[in-house]
Amino acid sequence: MWWENNFLRNTQGRLHLAGRPASAVAAERGTPLYVYGRDAILSNTRALRDAFAVGDTDRRLRICYALKANSHPGILKLLENEGTWVDAVSPGEVEAALDAGFPPGRILFTGTSVSREDFRRLLAHPGLTINVDAVEQLDLLAEVRLRRFPRRPVRLSVRWNPGLGRGFNPKVVTAGRQTPDGTPIKFGVEDSRVLEAFRKAASLGFQPVGLHQHLGSGWVKEDLPTVKAAVLKMLAKAQELERSGFRLEFLDFGGGFGPKYAPGQKLFPLRNYAAFLARSLKRSRLTAPLLLVEPGKYLVGEAGVLLLRVEYVKRNYGFVFACVNCGTFNSVPRPAIYLQATHAILNCDRLDASPRSRVTVAGNLCETGDVFGKNVLMPLPRPGDILAVLGAGAYCRSMASHFNLRPIPREILL
Repeated sequence: MWWENNFLRNTQGRLHLAGRPASAVAAERGTPLYVYGRDAILSNTRALRDAFAVGDTDRRLRICYALKANSHPGILKLLENEGTWVDAVSPGEVEAALDAGFPPGRILFTGTSVSREDFRRLLAHPGLTINVDAVEQLDLLAEVRLRRFPRRPVRLSVRWNPGLGRGFNPKVVTAGRQTPDGTPIKFGVEDSRVLEAFRKAASLGFQPVGLHQHLGSGWVKEDLPTVKAAVLKMLAKAQELERSGFRLEFLDFGGGFGPKYAPGQKLFPLRNYAAFLARSLKRSRLTAPLLLVEPGKYLVGEAGVLLLRVEYVKRNYGFVFACVNCGTFNSVPRPAIYLQATHAILNCDRLDASPRSRVTVAGNLCETGDVFGKNVLMPLPRPGDILAVLGAGAYCRSMASHFNLRPIPREILL
């Protein structure tokens, strides 16, 4: 089946997770429950490295896991042991990475609307790199350092906004002047001020060592031309900085490539992108030794499921509802936030059963939009059936809330 991998298997019509029947895991650990697959995360990480094994790019590549995708301590420790770096977007994420064993030198902080308190917490950990996304942040950072850590060396990079971005939804387009629906984009330093940011950082006694960009999230095949254009703009900007006397240690091209959420999805051509990046870097003759990418969903998205129990089946005005023991806002909020986001749903012990019906999987919250899936084609559920929501490894637990004072599901790593 299209969703099968080394974590998810259809074994004689039953869903198995890391070799165990999903319904048995649910019976043992209870529901609702997030289940993550250790081997799937490792294989995704190694597949990404393999895709970038072009020329000397594999030697230069550093995978910076986007911790905001999933901060489960077991996943962080797994990736630390695999040698990845961390892309953190808050002091709390920095501290979670440190707790998991990541040394500060493998942590890159990228924040927006950063406060004095944020900078105080960051500067308490010498060795990490702070990625500023506003020239105005530099004065704030200098003020905090002078007051609290006056002799501490500070490594900086600059997040620039190349003027173009791509994402599967306007809410996740993170570069350009504004999103397709007209929202002004707050991220990054605009093109005309990047050199100013580097010069100001140096004048304040900081160490500017890198250039960063992030276009958006959820790229598909049709996004490749825009992504390639952004690569060339990034390299040209890096050349300008080198001509101005700045020696860059790394170029960070951000994330954006995602997992497979549905059959027929036109996946982003990662190998094509990696080969183009390698060729373009070679032609640029830049001296920056390291190349950074920031995957989140790509590493953990398909490596997670949410297990739910059907409490009863309801019929209302011609629709069939499988009413489950969890709410979307408490577990899988992406479809409610990004209307294009969908998650496949399976009946764990009846994968191959027929006939099939159109079923809406409804949560237990006081919201009409609290549905895990509309008109899902599946064997008609029965009370007590265990359903699996796929693609729940990324931006599910990390975005979940206690709306309606409902609990957030527990998590396990298999």
